[in-house]
Amino acid sequence: MSYNELELQVVRWAEARGIIQNSDAKTQLLKAVSEMGELADAVNKKDMAGIKDGVGDVLVCLINVCAILDISLTDCLSGAYNEIKDRKGYLTKDGVFVKEAA
Repeated sequence: MSYNELELQVVRWAEARGIIQNSDAKTQLLKAVSEMGELADAVNKKDMAGIKDGVGDVLVCLINVCAILDISLTDCLSGAYNEIKDRKGYLTKDGVFVKEAA
């Protein structure tokens, strides 16, 4: 199944349960933040099954946010990529990204 088909299935699932119609972007975003906490916990524990579940849960919430706001998650990702694609720099061992001077 392609990403677009899977995203549509998630939206249909959420619509069938009244999530898109009866929720709002703020509620779904708060749910995504909660799921991010679970994901962080799984990463900390190196729990690969939990990591996969957490990433999926966060994506479902973000898909719901986008469906509620009638925007495309793919368009959001594309826009973010277009902003960063030409950035030059590197990540230090301490986790700090150092931008290369233009």
